[in-house]
Amino acid sequence: MVKNILLACVLTAAGGYLLGSILFGVLISKVMYNDDVRNHGSGNAGMTNVLRTYGKLPAVFTTLGDVGKSVAAVNLGRFIFDALLSGTGAAWQNPLDPVCGADAGVSPYLGVYLAAIFAVLGHLYPLYFGFKGGKGVLVGAGAALATEPLVCAVLLAIFLIEVAVTRIVSLGSIIIAALYPVGTLINLIARGANLPTILFSTICCVIMAAMVIWLHRSNIERLKNGTEYRFGQKK
Repeated sequence: MVKNILLACVLTAAGGYLLGSILFGVLISKVMYNDDVRNHGSGNAGMTNVLRTYGKLPAVFTTLGDVGKSVAAVNLGRFIFDALLSGTGAAWQNPLDPVCGADAGVSPYLGVYLAAIFAVLGHLYPLYFGFKGGKGVLVGAGAALATEPLVCAVLLAIFLIEVAVTRIVSLGSIIIAALYPVGTLINLIARGANLPTILFSTICCVIMAAMVIWLHRSNIERLKNGTEYRFGQKK
């Protein structure tokens, strides 16, 4: 069983990272414009820079791709753990089962969040694109959508309200990243999850949130100085 768990972890991490390394912003800019979006604006491969550089349609495609690859990574992690550990007593139908335990075996939450974390890492440091990617907001959103859809919906509403009021996309991204672990914690407690699941899931969300916020550190400095870009602002 231990060998199967280790193999499942390795395959899930590798699969999540390789999927996360697919930068749809770069691919779309190359296919549609024979260009690399990282050569413009903020230098990132994320949706915001695609929107500012090329417009709405490429930004929509980038959003769908980045969210979709994260959802795919999460489902891949679930599939791998199911295939390798389905005989260990893991209870796959109940997402509130413990992460590990004598009776429940290994919870799918281990595979789901492991895949999500490595998908974010792949987006931040993509293998296929010189380890220079985006800031992971949409990939984190995809992970939230696949694991905690209610939390994802609430965070999306908060993000849209913030952007509508301030027109600062980076501030909205930082806020929802910080609220992601809090929302997950509240949601799991409300659903009656046991302590191991609550702790494990919240810690994983904290890791993903910390990565996203860390990549926004230059934005945080500009926010402090009052020089951060507002959407629609003329240069």
